[in-house]
Amino acid sequence: MSKHPAWLDNAVFYEIYPQSFCDSNGDGIGDFQGIISRLDYIRDLGCNAIWMNPCFESPFGDAGYDVSDYCKAAPRYGTNDELVRLFDEVHRRGMHILLDLVPGHTSWAHPWFKASMRAEKNAYTDRYVWTDSIWEQPSGYGCLRGISDRDGSCVVNFFSHQPALNYGYLNPERPWQQSMDAQGPQETLSAMMDVMRFWLSRGCDGFRVDMAGSLVKNDADGRGTIALWQKVRAFLDEEFPDAAMISEWGEPDKSLQGGFHMDFLLHFGPSHYNDLFRCEEPYFSSRGKGDVTAFVEKYLENMRRSGQKGLICIPSGNHDMDRLARALHGDELKVAFAFLLTMPGAPFIYYGDEIGMRYVEGLTSVEGGYNRTGSRSPMQWDDTLHAGFSAAPAEKLYIPLDPAADRPTAAAQMEDEHSLRSEVQRLIALRQAHDALQSCGGIDFVHVGYPLMYTRSSSTETLLVIVNPAAQEKRVPSSMRLMECLYQFNGAAVQQGGVMHVPGQSVCVYRV
Repeated sequence: MSKHPAWLDNAVFYEIYPQSFCDSNGDGIGDFQGIISRLDYIRDLGCNAIWMNPCFESPFGDAGYDVSDYCKAAPRYGTNDELVRLFDEVHRRGMHILLDLVPGHTSWAHPWFKASMRAEKNAYTDRYVWTDSIWEQPSGYGCLRGISDRDGSCVVNFFSHQPALNYGYLNPERPWQQSMDAQGPQETLSAMMDVMRFWLSRGCDGFRVDMAGSLVKNDADGRGTIALWQKVRAFLDEEFPDAAMISEWGEPDKSLQGGFHMDFLLHFGPSHYNDLFRCEEPYFSSRGKGDVTAFVEKYLENMRRSGQKGLICIPSGNHDMDRLARALHGDELKVAFAFLLTMPGAPFIYYGDEIGMRYVEGLTSVEGGYNRTGSRSPMQWDDTLHAGFSAAPAEKLYIPLDPAADRPTAAAQMEDEHSLRSEVQRLIALRQAHDALQSCGGIDFVHVGYPLMYTRSSSTETLLVIVNPAAQEKRVPSSMRLMECLYQFNGAAVQQGGVMHVPGQSVCVYRV
């Protein structure tokens, strides 16, 4: 992995789902101007970086992850010039912004795919993965077929309207499976580099890359996809060395080797991330019946295999997951955020999680959201019309609001020093005040269970973090000498006679 941009060392990200964040023109859908109007809120919270979900032209069959023009902003959000203004306004506040890059597939409405469907050979014939015969369905993948005069079936990456771009096969087994170094896959990669070049040259600070591990086919161990991203890394190092790259891969040992700076832990795959927040007995439930062991074991394994520290991102959630507040409530959320904001890697806060926005139950799917739709409802700013999100009639809102009379709002929580948002704000300030707590600080787990205890260290300090989500006091043997208490929530831990007494639902950070 190449050296990462210095600004990632203390980055705290805020994820914006643009459709649902802030509507400035009253059409019921969020937009760039709405985001600009709320940048000071994000900065006041303490976040200094933004990840914005796809904002490019799209038929929106999958909320923008079905791109029809990578180099044009979706008109419902604004123009390219307005997007560049958003970049400028972010930078003016000393912040950075990542766009969401979707390199694995496009919409079937993309001009590349329309050209690829033609029976006659052309420049885009090999831009996507096609079999040679309409009667052959690619093994292991869904496909589109019978949609054009071209004889063949086209691999899809996710929904059936998202044809897979062709980056080649690591081990071709059929005549139509092209090798990674064939002309078609090479031109696809070059085209995607051009997309990156287009936005980086206009002020974007880098990309969060969707399904980053899915590009090369027949690539079970990721070797081909790692090699592909290493080529991208070389291109960026030469032309845009300060561009940050964060992958949705879920396997840090592979993504970091490929040249990404950070990797997300996902709600699926081997990380055991959801053991913490979203399972029958989450570790962060006050019932104290969860198990953090598998998470810690996998986390340490990923660190060892990647050969790096501090580069694994743990998000509060995202647009694909249940809201954090669907399973956790009250002080449980505050304890969970204390963990998220004292771990290595850049933390990511999904919009609204900082105020405990709820999963809205029973919604009809919007733009391919299905069960995810309940996590994508409009941001709740205040107690004005539609929670301050939009002046549009209720029936025009992108997704219905949480109808509960007691729905949390940012305005109310900003006025309450005991609110979840105020606690998150204090935790971010603590993180920024101590380099040991930031992205690249070292970590060693001292006790795994209830409580979870780990040290964070830098060249100048070592801190002990003690997190007890359980409602009951916990006692564990400990010979560590506690010095200055830098932070406590719900009481301080006390060491007596070689035993650490940790109050229920508490968090403490000590200098040791």
